[in-house]
Amino acid sequence: MDPSVIRKVVIPAAGLGTRCLPATKVVPKELLPIAGRPLIQYAVEEAVASGISIVVLVLGPGKELLSQYFLRNPILEESLRRSSREEDARDLEKLSAIADIRTVWQSSPLGLANAIDAAKPLIGDESFAVILPDALIHSVMPCIRQLATCQEAHGGSVVAVQKIEAIEVERFGIVETAPPPRTAEDSRVLRVTRLLERPHLSETTSRYGIFGRYILTSDIFDVIRETPAGRGGEFQLTDALARYVSSKPVYAYLFEGEHYDAGNKLGYIQATIKYALRDEDVSTDLRTFLRQIDTC
Repeated sequence: MDPSVIRKVVIPAAGLGTRCLPATKVVPKELLPIAGRPLIQYAVEEAVASGISIVVLVLGPGKELLSQYFLRNPILEESLRRSSREEDARDLEKLSAIADIRTVWQSSPLGLANAIDAAKPLIGDESFAVILPDALIHSVMPCIRQLATCQEAHGGSVVAVQKIEAIEVERFGIVETAPPPRTAEDSRVLRVTRLLERPHLSETTSRYGIFGRYILTSDIFDVIRETPAGRGGEFQLTDALARYVSSKPVYAYLFEGEHYDAGNKLGYIQATIKYALRDEDVSTDLRTFLRQIDTC
């Protein structure tokens, strides 16, 4: 097996979804729909479009519905066929076969690093991807594929970054970087020298924020287990990577694409509108509606 080929992705989905309350009191945040498809489906589809075949969902209490979403539902499929909705029935069948979906359980939401550590038995000694499902990224080449291509060229671990405004620094994991390479093909690749989890503006001059996509080597698990709890008493992946970078290479990749934070109410609405505008079934009527609103 070629160690540079990314076959597995971890999708953490054990959080409480408190930024989207009260909708997420009962319904898992990852099942909230964006233009007709739930967030978890977008994450899995990005992984599959990136060449990944094994999806590890990290679930927690109250997230049992997520483990059922990708299972077959023969009764529903047959009902659709009786109603002459063959295409819808086929879409549901395809969903159940989209990837090899596996689940692990996180007993309580103790942070992203803790969620990733829960997936270790299913990851083994391979490099793997991480996708945060509430960080929607629309791009021509899937964001995880962009990161995987970077790792194929440079090795190490890779984090997805974009430049952010100063007022946003305290909401992001931040990377500080070495000067960019001079070659054109590496114009989007930066060598990470330091990582900070939601720092105060006075702590860094960097404006490179991390955007919910990672390619990690398997030795990150040892570092996670050596890293104490950080902000909010949780085990932060940024804190683990801050230790990891002292001995292993970490690269920041300036990904191409539009990002939407669907984990908060405004970002969720923005994503719903932008993704619906790309849907041929509703885009024309939606554009008419939006123009009417704009003239009110």
